Amino acid sequence: MATIVHFDIAADEPERARAFYEKLFGWTFTRMPPPMDTYQLIGTRDLDGASGIGGGMTKRDVPGQGGITNYHGVASIEASLQQVAALGGRAVTGRLTVPGFGHMAVCLDTEGNPFGLFQEDPSAQ
Repeated sequence: MATIVHFDIAADEPERARAFYEKLFGWTFTRMPPPMDTYQLIGTRDLDGASGIGGGMTKRDVPGQGGITNYHGVASIEASLQQVAALGGRAVTGRLTVPGFGHMAVCLDTEGNPFGLFQEDPSAQ
């Protein structure tokens, strides 16, 4: 069964959003090295202090870009994209590679809600 493995936050002002989430939830932020230095990894913890689901934040690219997108771990991006279409959803992106992490795609469900697919592959280039 697929579960949420990552989330992304699109922000108009990433530093303002970072300060908000740091103060509200105690999340930690780590800026990625170039060329991905506009992306910040987010570390979360549960109420007992154990590591939680990780996330990321970047500047909103286009007006109306989703606020928070949950990514669900899947065995195959291609197979999942086919299933999304067969069930009445729609792919917003095709398979995208995140070097060193894996592959992702963004979709819309039958109600127009965005969600992501993520296939782990540390050797992805």
